[in-house]
Amino acid sequence: MTARFNGPASLRSAVDFAVAHEVAWSRDNSDPWGVHGADPPPWNRLLGPVSPRGPVSGAIQQRGNLLATWGEPARPDLTFSVAKTYLALLAGVAFDRGLLPDVNEPVSVRAPGIGFDSEHNRRVTWAHLLQQTSEWEGTSFGVPDQVDRYRFVQFQGKPPAGKKGDARPLGAPGSYWEYNDVRINQLSLALMHLFRRPLPEVFREEIMRPIGASEEWRWVGYDNSWVDLNGSRVQSVPGGSHWGGGVSISSLDQVRIAQMLLAEGRCDGRQVISGNWMERMRAPCALAPFYGYLIWLNRERSVFPSAPASSYFAIGAGGSITWIDPGRQLVVVVRWIDSEHADRFFGMVGEALDAPG
Repeated sequence: MTARFNGPASLRSAVDFAVAHEVAWSRDNSDPWGVHGADPPPWNRLLGPVSPRGPVSGAIQQRGNLLATWGEPARPDLTFSVAKTYLALLAGVAFDRGLLPDVNEPVSVRAPGIGFDSEHNRRVTWAHLLQQTSEWEGTSFGVPDQVDRYRFVQFQGKPPAGKKGDARPLGAPGSYWEYNDVRINQLSLALMHLFRRPLPEVFREEIMRPIGASEEWRWVGYDNSWVDLNGSRVQSVPGGSHWGGGVSISSLDQVRIAQMLLAEGRCDGRQVISGNWMERMRAPCALAPFYGYLIWLNRERSVFPSAPASSYFAIGAGGSITWIDPGRQLVVVVRWIDSEHADRFFGMVGEALDAPG
């Protein structure tokens, strides 16, 4: 029996399955916990704060109605690379506000002096960063991009032919897809320079408050990610929690974000982010058709075969997954599930919702 389950009996089996397949990570941040341990020394350590996690938790919402919750859905927990999708939403805010009129423009044009000015990096565009094809080269807050070269993540398909952290020869920007958290942190820094404000402030004012989210989330950076901006000391935030920091947020607030995505950027009659940007986020990368703008696509059902091809996902380490299913008008948030079992969980949810009666 699932503790703290609130919902119809038809969904109980799916939720019980999720709870029975909790990720093997500790709940108190002791080993085994996190992904930084897989990095080559000396970068296999935390640079920002982390916090203990809760149990397997989540929420299911269909057609705007909250059907079920379980675990501790109101608890803010680290969400790891789901924060990448939130960076894509902030890029959408910049696009809609005219701060980022052309995603194919080199980043150095609007954000000079922050690591995009070398002969190689000045060809990196915003679209390259959003699709993870930038091949950006350098060090971001003490961590070199090489740490995440040859990185393999579960949902990308065939692993690269090399060992993580080796000096893979770089191609031209836009020529190679690679999941690389250092480059994502450079995107975050560049977006902060576009807004000329700390990104958590923009996220709160432009996205979280308009969608009715709580104030119980936070987005923090590394101990050494403070920079001078407009004469003030501000903290650049990472697009995940690979080296600590990142977004701590509740399942319920994540559902609100997912519902806004499902509604093509709208919430309660307000266009929070343009439908144009929502379409751009879901457009497949030519080099990686399972990926859009920092969001996972299921077009070939290669990410989660039990979910429809129209589905898309925000995915973070530790089994933090947001599933958006336009056909069913469904959003599902699950936290701390063993990702090897997430596909079966999604299949069980779909079967329960599609069952007659």
